[in-house]
Amino acid sequence: MAPKVAALRAKKLREAITKYRELYHTQDISPISPEALDSLKDELAKLERRYPELVTPDSPTQVVAGKPLPELRKVRHKVAQWSFNDAFTKEDVRAFHERVKKLTGKEPTYDLELKIDGLKIVYTYERGELAVAATRGDGEVGEDVTHNIRTVKSVPQTLTEPVDIVVEGEVYLTRSGLAKLNAARKKEGLPEFANPRNAAAGSIRQLDPRVAAARPLETFMYDIAELASAPLPKTQTEELEYLARLGFLVEPHHRHVETLDEVFAFWQKWQGKEREKLDYQLDGVVLKVESRDEQELLGYTGKAPRFAIAYKFPAEQVETELLDITLQVGRTGVLTPVAHLRPVAVAGTTVARATLHNEDFITEKDIRIGDTVILQKAGDIIPEIVQVIKELRPQNAKEWRFPSRSSLCGDDGKIERVAGMAAHRCVVAGSFDQQARKLIHFAGKSALDIDGLGRETVRLLMEEKLISDFDDIFELTKDELLQLEGFEELKANNLLKGVEDARRVSLDCLIVGLSIPHVGEENAYLLATHFGTLQRLARTSSEELGRVEGVGPIIGKSVFDWFSNKYNQALLARLLKHIKIQKVEAPAKGPLQGQTVVVTGTLPTLSREEVEALVRKAGGKAAGSVSKKTSFVVAGENSGSKFDKAKSLGIPVISESEFLNKIAT
Repeated sequence: MAPKVAALRAKKLREAITKYRELYHTQDISPISPEALDSLKDELAKLERRYPELVTPDSPTQVVAGKPLPELRKVRHKVAQWSFNDAFTKEDVRAFHERVKKLTGKEPTYDLELKIDGLKIVYTYERGELAVAATRGDGEVGEDVTHNIRTVKSVPQTLTEPVDIVVEGEVYLTRSGLAKLNAARKKEGLPEFANPRNAAAGSIRQLDPRVAAARPLETFMYDIAELASAPLPKTQTEELEYLARLGFLVEPHHRHVETLDEVFAFWQKWQGKEREKLDYQLDGVVLKVESRDEQELLGYTGKAPRFAIAYKFPAEQVETELLDITLQVGRTGVLTPVAHLRPVAVAGTTVARATLHNEDFITEKDIRIGDTVILQKAGDIIPEIVQVIKELRPQNAKEWRFPSRSSLCGDDGKIERVAGMAAHRCVVAGSFDQQARKLIHFAGKSALDIDGLGRETVRLLMEEKLISDFDDIFELTKDELLQLEGFEELKANNLLKGVEDARRVSLDCLIVGLSIPHVGEENAYLLATHFGTLQRLARTSSEELGRVEGVGPIIGKSVFDWFSNKYNQALLARLLKHIKIQKVEAPAKGPLQGQTVVVTGTLPTLSREEVEALVRKAGGKAAGSVSKKTSFVVAGENSGSKFDKAKSLGIPVISESEFLNKIAT
């Protein structure tokens, strides 16, 4: 059984998609982009595949979109019309390939065709003369637009052979033509067309043919629906060649391929800069099984052919869910709200965050936690939210308001709105550097020890608004890193491996990384071994914390205050989704049991943190300063005042090798 939340989501998706598709196909209005609409349809299709009981007869995945306009004469199609199912990933294409292979019992080959973003038209020719041109409509009934199609110069009025034939093709507006048309409309004070498809549809579905005649419309033909006077060509490639011989324009870049590797290479070529050289808009590549016999064997579903699929290019806009809103601080102390999102692919990269700019931006767009939003990426590393799909808003969606304080703003934490501006900033300056130091410390050897995340990398990631707090580190993606200056494949992989390794962290190292005031490595170790779990530590009173041997009331209050802070609680909740904490067991007995050790200077092979960890493992206590309670000092080069004080107090000073021998026994 599908969970209630999935059933409700599917219902809302069906309603929203149906509404947007009707506006798009019937009235040529696009409240959201075609890419965002594709994203909604993809989410619904995935839900229905996971829970088949959610499929309804009127689901957008089951029916062809569009209804005829009442102003235009209705035409019943001789051959039922369809639309393509979509593929968005290589996995989708491979799954389609396996279905075809299973149903035909053969390894299929394909004809690949560029998918033009225009308006589908069905052309009926009688004895080689154009008789009727109609829109697809709902697949059974379309609109008679013959009067407008006759104005399109690339549509032949008479074919080279006197055949009775029904062909299908795409009418489109050139990109250069759209730019000129919109410039003229803007000058006249008219609304501009959102995309070439809307412009083409708006031109063809006019009552006055002079409108279409005045616009730079073109067409490509791609399929024969019916051929009365001769057998159909035996392959898709031969079909396109026959269409060209009849006098139709056929998109010239189609290609026959025999392997999926060739499919992916062709798609990769045209999803990049190559398509920018064309004067018509593309939104993907269509795969059609080459053999006509195999096409007929595969047949159709209620809305789409089983022998073809549209492999879409990466969308510039997609829909996703807004899970949370947090703050990040910039170099000047300006605070920016950041949306944490359900990870989604947009423009070929995976993102999990988007900038929300400022409080006014959130208020103007009425953005709430829990909303389904449209995400856009136009060159920036972190995309932005361009629209809320309010039809999909859950009842428990939460409004967000700028807080008055944040730990990102230092010890004082106060936030103020900049007079006359939409920006908020920390009252105390220098918070960018302070937060950078916290993140550097969090990633340091004594804490989570994240390889590849040093000082300069932390600052770069903060400046590019990729991280602002501890949990952001674990949401970094390879796509985000590769867009940064100085990051190539190896460096990105190394950092991500370091982040992955840090997901398992001992409790004492985590406590160190949290930057709790006054809590160093030794105190963190004492707290970790005494309480055993983070939950116990977080629930303990200030008085009880202060009674832990070696901790004391000052550190106890500091720890209590940190865990009582609501911002820290929320931060910790987010962080715990990414890490697994390992318990720290105090040794029952060891060679340094009851001894206090201080490390100073530069040692030959070990860092200070490594020596202190070995001290604790051997049952001793690592201290930061020399006193009468110090048992011995481990000293290297440039030892300084700790060495001198140890000598003055008569405390033994030993080398690294002597220390290793001592703990080995």
